[in-house]
Amino acid sequence: MNARATGAGLLATAALVLLGALPAAAEELPSAPTPEQAASAPRTLDTLSRFFARDGALARTAAVPRVEGASVPVRFLSPDFVAGKPGAPVARVEFRASRAVASDGQKASLWTVERAGGWQVVNIATGDDEIRYAEMGRGGLVFREPQIDAWYVLKGAKVLPLDEDAVRAVGRNGTSLAGYRERVARAYGDKLPGSAYARKGAAGGYDAPAPTPASGPSPAVAAVGAGAGVVLALAAAVTLRRRRAPRHP
Repeated sequence: MNARATGAGLLATAALVLLGALPAAAEELPSAPTPEQAASAPRTLDTLSRFFARDGALARTAAVPRVEGASVPVRFLSPDFVAGKPGAPVARVEFRASRAVASDGQKASLWTVERAGGWQVVNIATGDDEIRYAEMGRGGLVFREPQIDAWYVLKGAKVLPLDEDAVRAVGRNGTSLAGYRERVARAYGDKLPGSAYARKGAAGGYDAPAPTPASGPSPAVAAVGAGAGVVLALAAAVTLRRRRAPRHP
């Protein structure tokens, strides 16, 4: 399982646009009172063993996965911010992520969402981007712009880049929050929910061919706010995906 949102947010963008998907595989995992308990449940660990053993990386019985530390909130760029809604935060929490580690050092990120029955793992992503960037933010508000796979940290009124995608978007020294708002409004203002682009796009707001393991991630830009329900529909099933290699600043 792998891949690199609750509400009408941006979660499906990450799951469907930026990642090269493995052949579909899914299974139900139990709910738990906390994200950490859901991530470390025996059935989740068993699923992790099979995930870490994919492609013969190591024997399933030798994976011995463990979940390290507390979960972190994962924020995505908010469509309300893009639309210029007064008082809208730059990003909103879409799910929580926990870091899983295998015996050979492989890492994965477990995505959990809250449902009526408790917290449930809905996806497992290769690497630990979500947790690693949260740590890099050092107390700032860390968020992702999934349309370009960029990670930022908001400190005061300054948006600073955490990876090279973000550097290309706002420069190595970052930009003001107002400047960032102008940029995303130009980029995505015509792709918000209800727009003509969203109405004609595939999967609720983007129009691009589905990526394959051979072709890698689609370069398409997804509509802001598109298709969170697609991923929420997976809340009873964990999906197996592969994301591209993590990028570093």
